[in-house]
Amino acid sequence: MATLQRICLILALSLCTLCRFSNSYTVAPPPVSPATKLPNNVYEWRGQQVRWQMAGDPNAEKAVVLVHGLFVNADHWRRTLKGLADAGYRAYALDLLGSGYSSKPSPWDVDVSNTVNGERGRFLEDEGKESAMEGLKPRTKGPSILPNMKLGTAGGGERLDCDVDLRHPLGSPYNFYTWGEQIAEFTQDVVLKNKNEKATLVCNSIGTMSSLQAVLDEPELFDGVFVICPNFRELHSAEIPLAKVSMPILRSVQKLLRSKGQGLFDQLAKPSIVKEILMEPYHVSNAVDDELVDVLLTPLLTPGASDIVFDTLSYSAGPLPEQQLSDPSFPTESCPVWVTYGDKDPWTPGKRVEALGKMPSVEKVVAFKDVGNCPHDEAPELVNPLLLEFLKRIENGSD
Repeated sequence: MATLQRICLILALSLCTLCRFSNSYTVAPPPVSPATKLPNNVYEWRGQQVRWQMAGDPNAEKAVVLVHGLFVNADHWRRTLKGLADAGYRAYALDLLGSGYSSKPSPWDVDVSNTVNGERGRFLEDEGKESAMEGLKPRTKGPSILPNMKLGTAGGGERLDCDVDLRHPLGSPYNFYTWGEQIAEFTQDVVLKNKNEKATLVCNSIGTMSSLQAVLDEPELFDGVFVICPNFRELHSAEIPLAKVSMPILRSVQKLLRSKGQGLFDQLAKPSIVKEILMEPYHVSNAVDDELVDVLLTPLLTPGASDIVFDTLSYSAGPLPEQQLSDPSFPTESCPVWVTYGDKDPWTPGKRVEALGKMPSVEKVVAFKDVGNCPHDEAPELVNPLLLEFLKRIENGSD
């Protein structure tokens, strides 16, 4: 009942605090996060507002940036923020654009997309269109479809000659290039205190691709990536079996959800149902408490959130972990990667994760026993010590 009352209160307050900020829905976060007990701050990024939190001594020498996964937000790091702060680090968690209390521009707003979209100017097909793209950073352009890529299988094998479509099929700004640029600019503007400092990234689920893209784009800002349960994008066109037949069907379903899915969203966006849904990826069931349901669900009930959920479910493209980690430009020497996963995770095939250890950029792969898709929240007593070991490895400069 308390959770329902809180949701009703937030919605009522939203009617007063809701504003259209640069063609975006923006709802002010509560002054203090109920999950982390940390102040919520706001970073203005490309005309949008980004919610972030910081734990630890603001003068601590080493900084860590936490990047959340699908349909969650910075509060999902409630147990990691404390663990890092207690160990003497500055730990930052931010809401990616469209998530949590960050701004939620419409996926179809062309003006906003021309300012925010990280896909702008990246592809050969964009040649000559840069004049309509505000604040564009010069980049070496490449094809929007990478041919003949080597990807993994659930059994730990390899698939050869895969075509990886990188561009969002609807031109939406909700893509890994946008989020990668957001992470990099947040790190540069908020986190780093001097030009010689670097930050370490910690990421979960689809936060993996966003973080790896940030490293590929701005390698001078980062000194390591600690991955927790990478997502292999089951709805990606390169992952769908018999894509030539199945993708048109999937596109039709995605279009139907975008146009008619609000009723379904409303039925699912209830505390009891969200708690039941979370029980699937969480193997440690007692970690799914009312606090978790509250801090994950409440932002999803704010205006604009459902449009972004359905847009994200339509994102059957973008970079994939194997492709990013095998990119010749990945800074293997200066930015080591450790990958972890829960051995009871129903969504992340363990053998495919283990196969990432064959890549030169990945130093270590570790399985957490009897843990699901969110080890950092399910079993911080397992994750935090390994994360601290990784940070010490970076500070010492050797594995």
